[in-house]
Amino acid sequence: MLNKSKTEFKNVINVFVYGTLKPGESNYYLCENYVIAAKQAVARGKLFHLPEGYPAMTPGDDQVHGYLLSFPDSQVLRILDELEDYHPNKSGSENLYQREYIEIFQPTGEFLGWAWVYLMTPEKVDQLSGIPQLNGCWTGDS
Repeated sequence: MLNKSKTEFKNVINVFVYGTLKPGESNYYLCENYVIAAKQAVARGKLFHLPEGYPAMTPGDDQVHGYLLSFPDSQVLRILDELEDYHPNKSGSENLYQREYIEIFQPTGEFLGWAWVYLMTPEKVDQLSGIPQLNGCWTGDS
């Protein structure tokens, strides 16, 4: 983790992560050298475990538990877009996930701000046989 305070960066980018990119999970290494802050957070949506071994979040009204990761600039989005099979110039049906900007909250319910998140369409979750995670939490052991 970088030793600079968040205020030293002018173009901070926030990303809400709920699966393999969370601290302690298998893909966190891709962004850990860029993270300037990580805090537990929740977002509104529905969470699913996919048989391939990773999760998917869809739009919805349930609580999805994860982390709000802050980065010094938008460069990390290229790394994350590649991992999430999101290509801004392709149509939604050609992407595995869509990158969207949503509201993020503290676990106690207070508004934290807005962040990028990778969402999957409900249709794609159905195609991939997603299993609902009713508690809104996913770990690599799910």
